[in-house]
Amino acid sequence: MPDPLLIFPVIMLVGIGIVMVYSASSEIALRDYSNEYYFLIRQFIYALLGLSGMLVCLVMPYRIFKPFSYLLLLAAVVMLGIVLVTTAGHSAGGATRWLRLMGFSFQPSELARLALIVFMAYSLTKKQLKVTDPAIGFLPHVLVLLVFTVLILMQPDFGTVAIFWALAWMIMFAGSVPLRHLASAMLLVMPAAAWLLISADYRLKRYITFLDPWKYPLDEGYQIIHSLMSFGSGGLWGKGFGEGYQKLFYLPAPHTDFIFSVIGEEGGLVWVLFVVVLYLLILWRGMRVAANARDCFGSLLAFGITASISIQAIVNMGVTLSLLPTKGLSLPFISYGGSSLVFQMACAGILLNIGMSKKI
Repeated sequence: MPDPLLIFPVIMLVGIGIVMVYSASSEIALRDYSNEYYFLIRQFIYALLGLSGMLVCLVMPYRIFKPFSYLLLLAAVVMLGIVLVTTAGHSAGGATRWLRLMGFSFQPSELARLALIVFMAYSLTKKQLKVTDPAIGFLPHVLVLLVFTVLILMQPDFGTVAIFWALAWMIMFAGSVPLRHLASAMLLVMPAAAWLLISADYRLKRYITFLDPWKYPLDEGYQIIHSLMSFGSGGLWGKGFGEGYQKLFYLPAPHTDFIFSVIGEEGGLVWVLFVVVLYLLILWRGMRVAANARDCFGSLLAFGITASISIQAIVNMGVTLSLLPTKGLSLPFISYGGSSLVFQMACAGILLNIGMSKKI
């Protein structure tokens, strides 16, 4: 039987997302599409597709992903390449991260993240007896990671690259790759990351603004200041559903990257804490699934999926609360977006399936 304590937070977050997407986007939709329900309708359709994907993955044995791990990798690399070299690539906000087909947009980095998790879980399982050899347990995974890094940086999307590296390191650590290999490699990675940070003016400005957003209230610090104003004006109980002020063309991307700020303004500290508790439930149950999985592949797959959802939630909430530098990253299960919601719900289905498989 599927774990009800894992299903509950996922469905609750999706439901909260549908409601808050409408609240956060209705004025924008009315202005841009003359239909206040534009984003609501699409998010509801995405949620239905995501629910279908979750149910399919729930009943489909997770071990079926093993023989397709390399095919998933290839598909992700090809799609990331198509985004960059063909007219099918769709640009927004100065970045080209989406494939647009028949009126719908798809973000290949979502597939790439799942492909990375599946590949690493399968590869580390297959190499368990030789995982301490850096040429076997460490280097091949870093090479795959580097391919994704180059393709995603060309979009450009530095934040997603950082998420990929953190996720890969965590999976390798869970897969028994020696800590000395991970730590020594990190000494090489950190200078490269620092160079990438300062080599682009917009990244450097984001970091400088993060240190003191109030110093740049009309440009780089604008969005984070209005995000903080959302949380501050929400108080303990919030202003009430639909009563938020910052979403009215003050807070950028209120239905995507900064939807947590809208929750803080309209739902107050109470709803902010409720959402955090839901994510903590997913983290707890996901790690329990990983610990009790029937095999190493299932354990690492569950760990990777749980870590992916948790890292993304932490980063998004950290950004909106000015605890982390600004990064355009959606809030799992809640933010508006088709490919992200569908893949997240499908991953939840995989996690549920692993949880239903008992140890022999």
